[in-house]
Amino acid sequence: MSGLSTAVQEAIEAIEAGPQGPSVGAFFDLDGTLVAGYTAATFYGDRLKGRDVSPAEFLRTVVTAVDGELGGDPTRIAHVAFSAMRGESEEAFADLGERLFRSKIAGTIRRESRALVMAHQRAGHTVAVASAATKYQIAPVARDLGVEHLVCTQLVVGDGQFTGATDGPMLWGRHKASGVRAFAREHGVDLAESYAYGNGYEDVAFLSSVGHPTALNPHRDLRAAAARLGWPVLDLSDPVGGSLVAAGRTLAALATMNAGVGAGLAWGAARGNLTEGRNAAVRLATRLPMALAGVSVDVLNEERLWTHRPAIFVANHQSALDIPVLGRLLDRDFTIVAKKEARWDPRAMVGSVVIDPAWIDRSDSESARATLDGVVERIRSGTSLMIFPEGTRSATPVLGPFRKGAFHLAAQAGVPVVPIVLRNTGELMRRNSLVLNPGVVDVCVLEPETDWSTDDMSERIAALHAKFEETLARWPS
Repeated sequence: MSGLSTAVQEAIEAIEAGPQGPSVGAFFDLDGTLVAGYTAATFYGDRLKGRDVSPAEFLRTVVTAVDGELGGDPTRIAHVAFSAMRGESEEAFADLGERLFRSKIAGTIRRESRALVMAHQRAGHTVAVASAATKYQIAPVARDLGVEHLVCTQLVVGDGQFTGATDGPMLWGRHKASGVRAFAREHGVDLAESYAYGNGYEDVAFLSSVGHPTALNPHRDLRAAAARLGWPVLDLSDPVGGSLVAAGRTLAALATMNAGVGAGLAWGAARGNLTEGRNAAVRLATRLPMALAGVSVDVLNEERLWTHRPAIFVANHQSALDIPVLGRLLDRDFTIVAKKEARWDPRAMVGSVVIDPAWIDRSDSESARATLDGVVERIRSGTSLMIFPEGTRSATPVLGPFRKGAFHLAAQAGVPVVPIVLRNTGELMRRNSLVLNPGVVDVCVLEPETDWSTDDMSERIAALHAKFEETLARWPS
């Protein structure tokens, strides 16, 4: 994973050069370490928005928070929240955690923290999230990172409902250190050879329990403690937010995109050639708007985009930016398959005039088959197809499963599949965001794959999925 800071790259090299295997642990704090910000605030904000917080509970929360800031017990505010959950369904709360992860928390996972986790996983270390948070906050993040083990605060559940109590102490401060030591004994982990990452002064005991502690984006007091104790400090970049300048450039890009479509189609009409007009519109509607937004594209193996045409181009899907990027790369003579519900989406209407998508009615299988038969004929006549085999945008860079539709079309039309790996579009334009941030989009075009058949399709799709994962994990230089 390139694009990392020098300090993070050096930390990863040290992990790779150090002891390997499951007897080495790697313990990551959650809030402020793996993710920017605090997941508890996200949960509480959702309850406030849904008016699920009574005035009495809100007052207790404010008083307890102020008391914690003035030297009182900083864990009391969490216990106020746990008490308020008495009688709430555990299943419903777990579902809430999944929803908030997709809509809000996924976008706060630090890219460089993910790289550190992956380095420990490649080394075969026993990786765990160690946090005072509950599993309902941690589990979706851990699953996305491929982390199996959680060392966290446990809530008591009876008959499927929270009792308002914790099972044992809240794992904050020295209790987190105790939890890590207990986990190490249970799993045969040598703490003297292990690693830990935390960001708060309360993590001093936790970090002291391992041989390789790191203060990651530390608060002031932990930074001072790390300096006294000789611990390394890593300052990681947070996920990019949308600035006012970026918002203004995004609006200018959208206006230019629409103007580019109009100019291209007008040029084609003047020449009496609709195909040329559409191709010109694609170029004008992608190149100049992206330049205005400050977005450039760094492409590896760009020549592979042209060696096999027509083709079916498949790409991973992280962001609304993916389509303009792919449009800029494919340049001409291509279309997409889209669900019919998107036909009247204002964001899609301009593009649909240019690339004439094949609209699929998923509720009518006979109609869908007829539409796809028409797509096959368009491909055979020289029009390439761009498709996202995951089917929908992923909340994070983690790759979703591939559906078979694109590959069946390749077999029917007798054309190759050209895989395109997009690395960081989700960082420049986050899921559900309307703001495009400036930066460089990394693209790697993999070797085209020919001769698709239903005989070995499942195996070939699995192998291609693995190639995408490997490329994202170890970006080629």
